[in-house]
Order: sequence, then C-alpha cells, then structure tokens
Amino acid sequence: MALFLATFTTLLAIINPFEALPVYLGFAEHMDDKARHSLAVRSCLYALMLMFFFLIFGTLLLKVFGVPLAMVRIAGGIILTRLGFQLFSAPSSVAGGPAPSGDKGNGANGDPAFVPLSMPIMFGPGAMATILGMTSQVKHSATEIEGFVMVSAALVATMATTWLFLAGGKRLQKRLGARGIDAATRIVGFFVASMGIGMAFDGVIEALQMHGMTDLH
Repeated sequence: MALFLATFTTLLAIINPFEALPVYLGFAEHMDDKARHSLAVRSCLYALMLMFFFLIFGTLLLKVFGVPLAMVRIAGGIILTRLGFQLFSAPSSVAGGPAPSGDKGNGANGDPAFVPLSMPIMFGPGAMATILGMTSQVKHSATEIEGFVMVSAALVATMATTWLFLAGGKRLQKRLGARGIDAATRIVGFFVASMGIGMAFDGVIEALQMHGMTDLH
C-alpha cells in the first residue's frame, strides 16, 4: 500500500493536471461535449499505455544500454528537480508552452490527444524516471509480484484522476480562476522539486553502495 501511495502521489504531482488543463481547454475550446470527452479519454489512455510500456520494458531497455538503475534514479531526480523549479518559478509559461496557439491538432502533429497532451505533457521525462525508479524499488523487494500489481494500480488511479480533472475542466477553471491554477501549479512545483532531490539522493546512496564505497542503508 505504501508503494501504491508513493507512486500515485508522485506521478500525480509530476503530471500535474493543473498544467495539462489549460492546454486541454485550448484544444477543446471549439469542440462539442462529445468530442471534448473523447479528447480527454484518448489522451489519458495513450499516456497510460506509454506508462505500462515503460513499466514492463523499461528495465530491459536499461539492460540493453547498460545503464544501472541507480544512475536512472539520479538522472530522474535531476529532471524532476528541474521540472519542479520550472513549475514553481514560471507556471504560466510551463503550462501553456506545449500547445501552439494556432494549431488545433490538424497539422503535422495529427491527434492532439497524443501530441502534446499525452506526450510530453502527461508522459514526459519525469514520469519515465518515476516509473523506472519505482521499478527499481520493486526489483529489490521480497514481494516483487505484489509490488508490480500496486504500481500498476497506481498508474491506473493516476490517469483516472487526471481524466476527472480534464472532464471537469471548464467548471474547475471557473471556480479556481487563473490565479488559483497558478497558485496550485506553484505548490505542486515545490513538491515535485523536493521529490526530485530525494530521488537523486537515494540514487547516489545506491550507487555508492553498489561500488562498495559506503555502508549506509
């Protein structure tokens, strides 16, 4: 259960529905209710499929390229820290950046549910690093199968929560307003940066232990 909660809260903070919401509303602005609902569902499903791909094959890819999981945790922590500082210091530009103002998904990108909503907004470097980091924890635990089940459940719960945010996007935007979303994004950015520093620190300790340079546990 602790693994489920850790994965769910970390991924939800990284994905940050408040960041995806303005981009989603920009693409859905001239859509009817059915098309808007379809856009939210497709974007969350695409992101979920990418997450499961990395959950299943991520460790294999690391072995192919010869990258230790400790190094992934360090790199992932640095990426999360950088992302957190970006969200904290400039949430407006971060939230609205990925969506081209004049493109509603009919250009080279094709379906906006995949690019940019699913990737890179919902499934970006931070989510990749988090999933690989959680995979390393599962690999080192005595209950590996139960761990993968909990992480899988956390992925589904994260994307279901994100879909709820998108589905009620217009109502949420009216209630919170621009300043409310801005404040929430800053708060989320602070915690993402904190989690990134913690992940990088754990990766450093794991790397030192792997090379026999410390007895810390």
